[in-house]
Amino acid sequence: MTQTSPDRIYLDHNASTPIAPEVAAVMRPLLESHFGNPSSGHWAGQPAREAVQTARAQVAQLLGCRTDEVVLTSGGSEANNQVIKSVMGSAPRTASRTPHVITTAIEHPAVLEPCRVIERLGARVTTVPVDGQGTVDPDDIRRAITPQTVLISVMHANNEVGTVQPVADISRIAREHEVTLHTDAAQSVGKIPTRVDDLGVDLLSIAGHKVYAPKGVGALYVRTGVTLAPLIHGGGHERGQRAGTESALLASGLGAACALAVSDPCGERLCAMREHFWGRLQATFGDRVVLNGHPTARLPNTVSIAFPGHFGDEILAKLEGVAASTGSACHTGIRNMSPVLAAMGVPDPVAFGTIRFSLGRTTTVAALDEVIRRLERCV
Repeated sequence: MTQTSPDRIYLDHNASTPIAPEVAAVMRPLLESHFGNPSSGHWAGQPAREAVQTARAQVAQLLGCRTDEVVLTSGGSEANNQVIKSVMGSAPRTASRTPHVITTAIEHPAVLEPCRVIERLGARVTTVPVDGQGTVDPDDIRRAITPQTVLISVMHANNEVGTVQPVADISRIAREHEVTLHTDAAQSVGKIPTRVDDLGVDLLSIAGHKVYAPKGVGALYVRTGVTLAPLIHGGGHERGQRAGTESALLASGLGAACALAVSDPCGERLCAMREHFWGRLQATFGDRVVLNGHPTARLPNTVSIAFPGHFGDEILAKLEGVAASTGSACHTGIRNMSPVLAAMGVPDPVAFGTIRFSLGRTTTVAALDEVIRRLERCV
């Protein structure tokens, strides 16, 4: 990877990761051969079919699930949309039973926007709050459950501040009430453990480009026995869950990335660098810098900080060559308070002064120290 150099430092891995060399090496032969349709029974389709099967097994190994519980998708947004919109296709609706969905105020738009869609179609959605560190209280979930509740969707880790949610605790509540539980794990897969039985989830979404695979591929874990209505209709691909000819090229990239996460977990390494970076920030700026999110229950690569009284986008503009973000990378460019920070009750001077630095596999301590030096000149 060449995304980091003395002049250019990439610290926006929560927005997108580069394709890992190990992943590119696996994908390369599929650009040159194995062009057949994976569903074809002849010689041209067999290598493509084997590549898809291998990828599915690699995803399943990372999640600790069965291969037939992995549905390949075009990314995390599609997986989330299928889960949320399936409520309207699979839940029985009568005058006395309107489907009810529970989610949180800090979800990614790929969950919140489909929730708004199903509301317009007649479903009821309850959005539970978070505390000042961005954490959901499982008791708020418990209190929100009604006899009509058919789905709970709580992200595993927040993309902006990195706070990790108590999904396992929420799963116990969901099972007590026999409610299906979904988690958007786009930011957590490959950084912290995401074995589905440990989390206790029924559905889990993955985005390939957050875990060193290409853009345009992802996966949805569907626990055996859970019924989802397909989002894309057509042929019987993915055991009827998702129509469309599978891309052996993209699937192999996702599988190789999941295999890399298993063979070379980077969580501890990232956590050490994160703490080094935050320690240097505190030593350099003292109480002029503020940490957003939970101080310990957070992703090992994410440092969301604020310089109150400054504007994060103006600081970034002066940090020439440093790629970072002032909020969720999906909706930057306009100076509005981040919905996540607003839900956390972060004061305006802190919210507008926020910058998110998200580290990755190739981040070095030297690069982080250089960012500190550049920040000293800007702030």
